Amino acid sequence: MNIFQIISEIEKVDPEVYDRLDSRRSIFKHMSGMGKTLAAAAVPMAFGAVLNKAYAQTSMAPGVNDVLNFALKLEYLEAAFYNQGLGAMGATATAVQTALRAGFSATNLAALEKIRNDETAHVAFLRTALGTNAIDAPAANTFDFTGGKGGTPGPFATVFTAPATFLAVAQALEDTGVRAYKGGAPYLASNKDVLTAALNIHSVEARHASRIRTMRRAGAMNNAASQTAAAGTDRSASPKSWVSGNDGGGPAPAQTAPVYAMGAAPAYTPAVITFPGEENVTQGGVNLQTALSSLNFPAAAFSEAFDEALPVPVVSDIARTFVITGSTFI
Repeated sequence: MNIFQIISEIEKVDPEVYDRLDSRRSIFKHMSGMGKTLAAAAVPMAFGAVLNKAYAQTSMAPGVNDVLNFALKLEYLEAAFYNQGLGAMGATATAVQTALRAGFSATNLAALEKIRNDETAHVAFLRTALGTNAIDAPAANTFDFTGGKGGTPGPFATVFTAPATFLAVAQALEDTGVRAYKGGAPYLASNKDVLTAALNIHSVEARHASRIRTMRRAGAMNNAASQTAAAGTDRSASPKSWVSGNDGGGPAPAQTAPVYAMGAAPAYTPAVITFPGEENVTQGGVNLQTALSSLNFPAAAFSEAFDEALPVPVVSDIARTFVITGSTFI
């Protein structure tokens, strides 16, 4: 029985077999627990037990390609949103797109175009990283950013005609992206280069979310990028440039509350990984509000200081808000 040959055959259909087994040596380490000597006749049974153990622990867990393709789905969604609203990079804007663009100050429009270009670049990067494993781009009519799922316009009916609605949907999409990348990071740990790239995208998504929130707080036509509000304007109900608590359910709580709430862990999730809501103040098992109460930080400070992850099923449910009924894309 050539164990190494068997592993080589498995590797052809599962390139991550060594990650599951740690290394070739670890096979014999696992077997050592069965006794110092192992009769030749028992080798097939013992080897089978090792593989069963390795695959039973991770059979449902997403692999690197699964995580990257899910991220690619979200990037297709975000890129489509900005391209449909503002016009694709280098393309002539339609009359509707021109009217929407006119509703933003020059500073804000430039920022939105930069965000659009970033999302397009993320799609290109993920497609390159996945190579032939990359899922195809969906048809343009796959998405319905009104939330109507392809029927009567939904709760965001003015998404491409009213700047305020456009920014509200943008915030929900960007905030979801931040949490989604964090949720997928543990499953990329076996490939450090891919993990690094994904975390870089995560940081860009966070910058997008912050900039969108600043626009919403100051107003779409505010031309001072750093200004939070016009003098004398009450912005107490507007979002901060970062997530605070559960964000009051987001820009449209009936639809966007899941973006900021806790998520149920899928069955394959290791016990050490949880998905608390954005109002979470416990990190590393320590309640920071309690442990650091003597520092007199504002009550919201500890929830604002950390992003929380979201699991794939929750992210999928959020994304399906903007997908037509019957589509299997997400």
